[in-house]
Amino acid sequence: MPNIILSTLNAKYIHASLGLRYLYANLKELQQETLLREFTIKGKAIDMVEEILSLKPKIVGFGVYIWNTEETLAVISQLKTLAPDIIIVLGGPEVSYETEQQPLIEFADYVLTGAADLSFYQLCKDILAEQKPDKKVLNSKPVKLAELELPYSHYSNDDLSHRLIYVEASRGCPFKCEFCLSSLDKTSYPFELQRFLDAMEDLYQRGARHFKFVDRTFNLKIKTTIAILEFFLERMSDDLFLHFEVIPDHLPEALKEALKQFPEGTLQFEVGIQTFNSEVQSHISRKQNNEKSKNNLTWLRDNTTAHIHADLIFGLPGETLETFADSFNQLYECRPHEIQMGILKRLKGSPIIRHTDSFDLRFNPLPPFNILQNNSVDFLTMQRVNRFARYWDMVANSGRFRTTLPLLLNTNPFEQFLILSDWFYEQTQQTHQLHLRRWFDLIAQAVESLHPEILEPVIFALKKDFDASNLKGRFEYNPQKNEMMDTSSSLNKRSIRQKRHLQ
Repeated sequence: MPNIILSTLNAKYIHASLGLRYLYANLKELQQETLLREFTIKGKAIDMVEEILSLKPKIVGFGVYIWNTEETLAVISQLKTLAPDIIIVLGGPEVSYETEQQPLIEFADYVLTGAADLSFYQLCKDILAEQKPDKKVLNSKPVKLAELELPYSHYSNDDLSHRLIYVEASRGCPFKCEFCLSSLDKTSYPFELQRFLDAMEDLYQRGARHFKFVDRTFNLKIKTTIAILEFFLERMSDDLFLHFEVIPDHLPEALKEALKQFPEGTLQFEVGIQTFNSEVQSHISRKQNNEKSKNNLTWLRDNTTAHIHADLIFGLPGETLETFADSFNQLYECRPHEIQMGILKRLKGSPIIRHTDSFDLRFNPLPPFNILQNNSVDFLTMQRVNRFARYWDMVANSGRFRTTLPLLLNTNPFEQFLILSDWFYEQTQQTHQLHLRRWFDLIAQAVESLHPEILEPVIFALKKDFDASNLKGRFEYNPQKNEMMDTSSSLNKRSIRQKRHLQ
């Protein structure tokens, strides 16, 4: 039975926690009495508790993030109820700031703030030696990357086959964007390059082909960036896939030449734009050359096969619906494959809270701590944009409506899709559990209602997209028939269930 369990609740099974593996890699002699146990936020807390208690550990460490704080609370509160002698240690970004005010702290014995790669080992060693610290909240000392054992050998063969493999060539960020916890970093620190590449070689030889880099600024040091790209170019295969987060206005010619060599389906870039409004950028201390960013996005689209995922954030201080619409439209013109619309969240410790009074920022007190309104966007407008973001993801970002979408969006893409979004919600009162087959009908019905003059070409485009979707059958638009089929199907399911009890 292990003395120590390292655990976290991932958003999805496909995510393999890099943080836990760093902790495990640096446990030295305690590794032999430690197990990793990863769960997902969709699982039942009581089942996780049962699995942990069946292993009879003395110490359980949990990584806490914005996406799992409520679920982690459910687990540790039940653990402490059933086994009060178990030592619970919390760490991670969500508990590293405003620590004492959080409900989880009541059920924790210790909280390690900051990078706990080394401090977790020392704490466990002290606890097992009956030399427990007399403070609950312990601040981790800054970590020198050269002192760390790398975690990559602790990805299992099953991880390599079925899960995303997270890697990092550097830590930290030199930029000060106030909505992000990385703004608290002094700068970006690289791992020793050859040591990192040797670890990537080991992963590659073991069969890893999907590498998701978590570096905040992958293209900050171009010489290092090119060295890493050349490493993978030399090992190119049909199933190789690389994900990077890149700075949009930093794409020198040497990097461009390297990127053009990658074949289709190999590269994905996450590009943080957030806003093109210079006044909003100044409020959040974001330095970005907007024209260069747009030119680089367009260049990437025209000259590489990389999949471009560009981010915007709604709800930033000083941003109005109109200024956000302008940023969206400018970004749309750059033709990224996906526009991810995030809603501003209050990450504990992030400097964005300095604007709370001056911009009347009102955040949800519950996870994910999203902004509810501010002095330029009221709550109802915020809800409209939340729905827009959800529908945009299902219609545009999904890639299911590549032929149809350009017909729906013309001179003002944001305004036109917002009108569609309002119509979708008015008709369905739903933002989730809308199946793909239903979307074809909804889009056709919306166009007939709002833009009947383009109904014929839209129906033709929808048929083409339907055929490419691999859905069964054919798309035939008949709104009255579809509505009757949906209703009768629902009633029929209920009546069948009731009939079983009567037989």
